This record gives sequence, structure tokens and C-alpha cells, in this order.
Amino acid sequence: MVFNYVKADRGQLFLLPVDMRDWLPEGHLALFLLEVLAGTDTSALHAGGGEGGPGRPAYDPDVLLAVLFYAYCTGERSSRKIERLCRTDIAYRVLAAGTSPDHCTIARFRQAYDAVATAIFVHALALCAGAGLTKVGLVAIDGTKVAADASMAANVDLAKLGRLVEAMFGQAGAEDAREDNLYGDANGDELPAELKDRTKRAARLAEAGRRLEAAKAAQAEKAGQAEARSARAEKAAAGQGRAPMGRPPKGRQVARAEKAVAEAEARMARPGARPGPGTPRYLRLAQERLARAKAAERKRAAHRQRPRDGGEPRANTTDPDSAVMKTGQGYLQGYNAQVAVDESGVVLAALVSADAADAGQLVPVLEAMAVNLAVAGARPEVGTALFDAGYWSEHNATVPGPDRLIATTKSWKLRQKAKENGYRSGPPPAGASAAEAMEHRLCTKEGSATYAKRSVMVEPVFGQHKHLRGFRRFARRGLIAVQAEWQLMNTVHNLLKLYRHTQRPALT
Repeated sequence: MVFNYVKADRGQLFLLPVDMRDWLPEGHLALFLLEVLAGTDTSALHAGGGEGGPGRPAYDPDVLLAVLFYAYCTGERSSRKIERLCRTDIAYRVLAAGTSPDHCTIARFRQAYDAVATAIFVHALALCAGAGLTKVGLVAIDGTKVAADASMAANVDLAKLGRLVEAMFGQAGAEDAREDNLYGDANGDELPAELKDRTKRAARLAEAGRRLEAAKAAQAEKAGQAEARSARAEKAAAGQGRAPMGRPPKGRQVARAEKAVAEAEARMARPGARPGPGTPRYLRLAQERLARAKAAERKRAAHRQRPRDGGEPRANTTDPDSAVMKTGQGYLQGYNAQVAVDESGVVLAALVSADAADAGQLVPVLEAMAVNLAVAGARPEVGTALFDAGYWSEHNATVPGPDRLIATTKSWKLRQKAKENGYRSGPPPAGASAAEAMEHRLCTKEGSATYAKRSVMVEPVFGQHKHLRGFRRFARRGLIAVQAEWQLMNTVHNLLKLYRHTQRPALT
């Protein structure tokens, strides 16, 4: 039987030079990135590298930048996997121009990217603006917690840090003495492999110690201010004949239990009640319930009186810039990553902070967004900025800047209030406080409809970072390094937006 197959000869040599770009279909993401990076100023990456001289030639930073961008676009951040892909994947081979950079080269280049992170982010933003993607009349700002490249187990207090430093230098001294006795002057000054990085670790421990000293001083100052406020409140309450403000109102569980005991005692006192030996069961159960409610109330009161910072301040010896942060799934050692997003889903600003609270990030994000838009030449100016309740404070509501809507409480509570009381209209009442004026705006039909756009604008960005591209942990350490990596992630996000926009078929 004769078969008719397409001839496939793996031993066939290329008779003419080939263009590697022909290996990819027209409109491929890798080819789009090459076009974008061809017009990008990367002179900062070339400074101090690639000059002629002895040794192996350096890799072209433009080649490594294209590989890095494509890797982050496709959700790959492991330098070892990127090294393998540069040998086996067609798109990576085209971007790497047939070279095979090793994982150490890729990792070092990712560190060098810090020098151009902001400039390339703004360049990508300018490209989006030029394509008509940026619509900055309405902007949503939010933050998400991203894990650091550090373990929570590496958090230590000042006392433990001192013991670690002592142990480290004590071990090093003992090892030096042992080798001096063993080798004399010939080789006694060389440290074993496990202690070669001693200076860097000592620097990290010293930095953690400085942070702990500063945190302890701030904690003592806050404790003194809180004590002074409490004393003033008690004095004022005593002068007006009121109970001190520090005493919390009686809990609902205690009130209900006391009511049940009173009803049981009244039942015993009614005429015709059956007398009997001992305490009736219903009264005994009511008294036990009251005792449990009071014990729970005492426990809650003790918890409220605990210092909010959890006692002795701690610092992380792996990444001293990171902090313990609370999320919906528990606690993590990480950073607070912020973005400002327009209605097209384009990221206008990307910042990272070690402060878990969002309220302190409002002004820095607005300022960074204004600078980025000015440099990128994006118009029009920001009309209204949307924030959730985590950003609320009177200062944030009144600080100079663009118009803003900041939720004063959970959005579902605002919707429920508008549903029960009806939508408001007109300007806020005269003499209204900042919170009352903001709540009035949020409860109008226009304000409610505008604020409802916040979540659908900003939340998809976090979802795409974490679920599509697998970005749940920073690969680098230190605030400056993770800031550059966060900008890289959002630059990639904007470039993918631009790529899909350019690939969209024209409407006829």
C-alpha cells in the first residue's frame, strides 16, 4: 500500500539564510514586544556594561529586556525556567536572537532593571495614551497585599536579634580560633563556605536592629500619648458626672442573660409557684448563662485593652523592609501594592509600601499618577478618583488634588442606607462635616452610580496579576527592588492591553 505523506527530513540543511521571525505567525506577542522595545530608551541599561575588553562578551541588555518582558507576559518568573525556554521555545529563541543566557545572567539583569523601571512604565503608558486607550476622567485606586520573599518565622524582637548577632560572631570567632590552631598562619584567615556571606547577613541584622529601635521608640511615644488622652478623658468625665469613656457599654449577651435571670426570679416569686428544695433548673441555667456571658465580656474587654501593635516590635531578618500584614485569608509577610486604574483598565501609577493601612497611600498614589500622566502626555486630566473605605480620613477627603469619592463605610451599608431612606439630592447641607458631606454625595443617584464602577475598574487588575500571571509573591527583596518588580508587572499589564487593542479587528 502506498501512503502520501508530506516529506519531513530532519537532516535537511537550510540552503538559504533564514529569518527567525518567520518562525512565528504574524501578530505574535513576541513580535509586538520587539516593535515596542525598538522605540524604548534603554540607554540606562547600557551604561557601564558591554565595553570591549578581556573576558567573555556581555549579553545585549535589549535582548535580555525582550526576554524578560515576554516571560512576565506569559506568567513565567523563574530564571532557570527562562534559561531552558531560551533553548527550546520558538518565541524565546526569537527574542533571545538564538543566544542562550544562563539563569544567573537573567537574575542579575532583573536586578539591573531597577534603573529603568519607572521610565519604561511611563513609556508604555504613553503608548497606551497614543493609541487612545487611556481615559483618565474617572480613576479607581486600590491596594492588595503581596507576599515578600521572606518567611514570617524570620521575624525577631530586639532581644532575639541580639542573641542572633552574638551567636553569629561567636561562631565565626570560634571557627577562626579552631582554624588558627589547625593551620597556623598559612590558611587560618579563610572562613568556611557557610560563613562566606557573613558581612551581608550582618548588614541585614544591623538594619533590622535599627528598625526595631525606631519602632520601640515610636511605640513608647504612642503609649504615652494614649495614657495622656485616657487621663484627660477620665478627668473630663468626672467633671461632668459621667462614667469614664474607657469603660465599654455592657454587651448584649450580658444584658440578655441578666434579663433571663430576672424573669426566672420573677417566675419563682409569682403566687402559686411550686415550692421545692434547691434552686429550680430554669433559674440555675439562667444564672450559668449569665456567668458565661460575663466571662466572655471580660475576655473581650481585656482584648480591647491590649496594645494594638501586639507588644514587642519585630523585624524580619530576611527582608527588613517587609511587614506582617492581614489579609482575608490570614496573615502574610509582605508589602501593600497600590495601583491607579482608568476606565480602560490601564494602570496609571503603581507603588509599593510596607504600611499595611491604605489611608496613608492616597496622597503618594495621586502624586505619582499626576507625574506619570504629565510625562506621558496623557489628556484629559483626572476628573474623579474612587477609593474604598480603607482610605477614609478627613485629611484624605480634604487634601488638595482631584475630586474624589471615598466610602465612609462598607459599600453595602451605603447601598442599604440609600435603599431604606431613599436617594439624596442636591448639595450637602450647610455646616456638614467632611464625613457627612462625603456620605451625602455617595447616597445620591449620581454618586452611587459613579462609585459602583470602582470595583469593576481596579479589581480585575489584581485578578489578572494573581490568577492569570501567577504573581502572588515578589521574587526580590527590599522596598526599592519590589517597587521595580511591581512596576514591571504593571508595565506588562499595560503592554498586553495595548497588544489586544492593536490586534482587535476594525469595525466596518
